[in-house]
Amino acid sequence: MEEHWVSAPGGRAAIEHLDGIVYLAISLRNVGSGIAVCQGWVVRPGAARNYPTHVPLEEFRLQSRDLYVPAGDIGMWQGALRHPDDQVRAEVGDAIDTRQPITVELLYSDLIGGQRTISRFGLSPANETWLASLNRHWYLDWDGPRPESTTLAAANVIRREQEAAVERRAAAESEGAGGHASDSMQGGRSEPQHADPTGT
Repeated sequence: MEEHWVSAPGGRAAIEHLDGIVYLAISLRNVGSGIAVCQGWVVRPGAARNYPTHVPLEEFRLQSRDLYVPAGDIGMWQGALRHPDDQVRAEVGDAIDTRQPITVELLYSDLIGGQRTISRFGLSPANETWLASLNRHWYLDWDGPRPESTTLAAANVIRREQEAAVERRAAAESEGAGGHASDSMQGGRSEPQHADPTGT
């Protein structure tokens, strides 16, 4: 719309925040046997692990262009946030400016609108580029190979393990700091000085 062009190689995303507009693009590969048609998208600031499930369908932004990805081939998704009063635009713009992770979810279907799927991408800053990693799928028209309850249970286990590791590390650092403080006080203690009655 603004004649703004970007390029995103495989496994990468093109992310820019220019003049108050957020531009997003992700390199895609269709590993299926039929054409994939992008239907809508959602973007949120923060890492994918912060969101246990996908955004409700009614909150997806519709694609204004026909974005088809051929079977067994590559393509590109693209979107932009322009409205000055859009809170998501402001939040995502801040994440880009401060080099924080971003989460994008794409809704796509087959050529006749069936087999609707939501795929989640985590976009992470890396030096002068952004890495794009695909980490979740939700199948809207069938149960899929992994039930949602199983996936959420696995995510909860990992989250608890991470929290336990953080707590253990904090406790170890706290004990280490306490030991250093005690050593410092002992090292600073001096024996009382006695006056020499002879004056020598």
